Amino acid sequence: MPQTGQLRLFPLNTVLFPGAVLNLHVFEERYRRMIAECLDAHEAFGVVLIREGGEAGDPDVIPHEIGTTAEISEVTPLPAGRYYVSTTGKRRFRIDRIVSRDPYLLAQVEFIDDEPDDDDERACELTHRVLHEFREYVRLLVAFSGYDSELEIPHDPIEASYVVGDALQVADNLKQRLLELRTAEARLAAELGFLRRLLPQLRSLLERKESHREVVRDDAPGGEFRAHQESYFGKHFSSN
Repeated sequence: MPQTGQLRLFPLNTVLFPGAVLNLHVFEERYRRMIAECLDAHEAFGVVLIREGGEAGDPDVIPHEIGTTAEISEVTPLPAGRYYVSTTGKRRFRIDRIVSRDPYLLAQVEFIDDEPDDDDERACELTHRVLHEFREYVRLLVAFSGYDSELEIPHDPIEASYVVGDALQVADNLKQRLLELRTAEARLAAELGFLRRLLPQLRSLLERKESHREVVRDDAPGGEFRAHQESYFGKHFSSN
């Protein structure tokens, strides 16, 4: 028997996966009230991707049907009743119906657990293949951006599918499709397809970036490379 209940909803232009951290600056009156009520009741709220409408101040916003509960882990009160809120995604749900829109969206929902995979061996094999491609994806992202990553990659198929889905740099509507898939095997198969398309693009971008860097360095000690150094070190510097 599916578990159901009422859930306060926070429509956003983002997709929250189970296990992912979501930090929010809550400033709009209705959502300040919602967070205060959740804190008083020790309850989570639901995060849903906006299908139509605006993120703030739109009473007629239409969310996607599938979202994830957000459990509040830390709250920092700010002036004028605002909050910084740190949350963690916990459980997927499907909206059955909107109960109320005033002062915020309140919905009757059905909570969703992953359906058992037909072939556990296939899910484990997919996990291994996805993680192999994903590690290369992270390596290329770090090389391209210059920002290191401390992302821990679990080996459990369900957890791995959510971590990879959250980390992929793809459009929110594609992340939403991943969130809506009913099994880890289906998510992992879709993510493997994304990674195999994204990796050649990333390699190409990185090659172009490295090529541009070499061209710029060939102009030293004058030109763009020198101007770049001056912007960081001033006009008196050693090119050694």
